[in-house]
Order: sequence, then C-alpha cells, then structure tokens
Amino acid sequence: YYNLKILKNLFNFITFLYQEVLKDEMNYSNLTLEQFIDVLSSQEPVPGGGGASALTAAVGTALGHMVGSLTVGKKKYAQAEQELKEAMEASRRIQEELLCQVEEDARCFAPLAAAYSLPKATEEERRMKDEALQSALLGACQTPLMIMELCCQAIDEVGVFARKGSVLAVSDAGAAAAILEGSLKAASLNIYINAGMMKDREKAQELIRRTQQMLDDAGGQAAKIFSEIRNRLLPSFEESEGTKS
Repeated sequence: YYNLKILKNLFNFITFLYQEVLKDEMNYSNLTLEQFIDVLSSQEPVPGGGGASALTAAVGTALGHMVGSLTVGKKKYAQAEQELKEAMEASRRIQEELLCQVEEDARCFAPLAAAYSLPKATEEERRMKDEALQSALLGACQTPLMIMELCCQAIDEVGVFARKGSVLAVSDAGAAAAILEGSLKAASLNIYINAGMMKDREKAQELIRRTQQMLDDAGGQAAKIFSEIRNRLLPSFEESEGTKS
C-alpha cells in the first residue's frame, strides 16, 4: 500500500513516463500524410479525435487561405485586397496554431493515462486516484476547447473569403466552411465525454455551455456560409440542365 506522498510521486512519475514514451511519436509534423493516417487508424491511443479535428481544421483553414491567394493581385478584386490580405495573415496564424494542437492534444493524454494507472487497493489510494483523474479530465478539456476557439476564428476568416474572394474559387470557400464545421463538432465531443465524467458539475456545465455556444454561433455561421454558396452554385447547374432539355 502507498501513502499519499508516494502516490503523488507515483502519479508524477507515470505521467513523465507517458510523456517520454510519446515524445518521439508525437512529432507528427515530420510524418507524411500516409504515416499519420496509419498511426491514426492503429490501436495507439494518440492521435485520436482531438488531434484529427485539429488537423482537419488546419486543412479547412488552409483551403480558405487558398481562396485569398487566388484572388489577391487581380484587378477585379482590388478594392477587397487589403481585407483579403488581413484575412490571409490571420488564417496563416490560425493554421499554425491548429497544427500545434495536434501534438498538444496527445500531450494532454499523459496525465489522464497516468491517473487510470494508479493503484486503488485502499481507500486512500482510491481517493488519490479519483483526485488525479478529476484533475486530468479538466486538463483534457483544454485542448479541444482551444481547437474549437481556433475553428471559430477560422470560420470568421472563411466568411471574408466567401464574400470577397474570386467567384472561380467560391466552392473552395464553401468546402472550407464545411470542413471547419465538422472539425468544430468533432472537437466538441472530446469535451462532452470528459465533462461527463467530472464530479464538479458546476465546472462541467460551464464547459458544456461554452462548447454549445461555439457550436451554435460559429457552427451556425459555417453552415450559413456553406448554404449560401451552395445556393449560388445550384442555379447555374439548374439553368444548364434546363438548356439541355
């Protein structure tokens, strides 16, 4: 059996071991797309839904940036150039931060895994394990929250690309909005599952409230962007079909 001091040291040691073991594996920026997909589909605990949502959000953000790249410098869009450049600069920053969250999400797994590994033979051990688990659950919500916040920022910029970008790339702006909405929803599930196991119901409800607010506001905005672009594209398709008949 362990006393409290030993249990705390054990928890810190196990957390350290997980971080050391995962350190080399978490350098996802050096992996090819095929390698990342292989490890994502494996039985390894990380990367998981959080890392995947961060990566897809970075892809959606980059796609929005592409619309700006295809527009800036064209005379037809000269009046919107400054606004587009600002949106591109913001998107580049968001994209880089999202890629960092892929690895950060994996790091957040270490304390949670360590908490589950603690012994629970005595009442004192069970109390220590529960305290460690509750702390780890709260920590595990922070990266998905950040991913969601970055998705919200990216959706704002995609709105600029959708309104001001080249009409030839408008479908890419719509695709960016759809990808970011999906990433936002995916990240939210990581918060729901962790908050659902938290005993501090007040804190859990606050996390859920923040999550739902972002889904309603930014998720609704992304869905609106997609819908408006789809409606802009469908008439041209319907007109061409009518001409054929």
